[in-house]
Amino acid sequence: MNFIPMKLVSQAKWLRRLMNLWPPFVGAGISVTQIDDDFRYAQVRMKLSWYNRNYMGTQYGGSLYSMTDAFYAIMIIRNLDNKYFVWDKSASIEYIAPARGTVITNYKLDDQMIGTIKSNTEIGQKYLYEIPVEILDHDNKVIAKVYKVIYIRKKPEYR
Repeated sequence: MNFIPMKLVSQAKWLRRLMNLWPPFVGAGISVTQIDDDFRYAQVRMKLSWYNRNYMGTQYGGSLYSMTDAFYAIMIIRNLDNKYFVWDKSASIEYIAPARGTVITNYKLDDQMIGTIKSNTEIGQKYLYEIPVEILDHDNKVIAKVYKVIYIRKKPEYR
């Protein structure tokens, strides 16, 4: 997203609008329905349609994973000062049940999570923070879990 001015990206409503125009999300039918102004909560939705349906008629697994990409990293970046590197490092997905309709994910970042990050990076060491993300169906049943690993470390000049 280097082509987008940071002034716009720093505002939650503009980031939500830009992400809803991002071609990989548009192509998968993913929509960002909410990002709170404090970047502590976000919600993402994906409707089942002909272009994100797999051979069995359910949500394509790659699209399910895509709807979890980068949200926690962005939220953490926005809740830390500019002294940190924050990257999605890795992820794994566990499919629990077929997704036969619209699915949603909810991202919540709280003071305890930010405190954990700061205490684990205090003297400059890297911290790999694993955060589970549940993908829910229309009945709020978990259909998949994605385990995100976020790399966080203070930038060299602040270590």
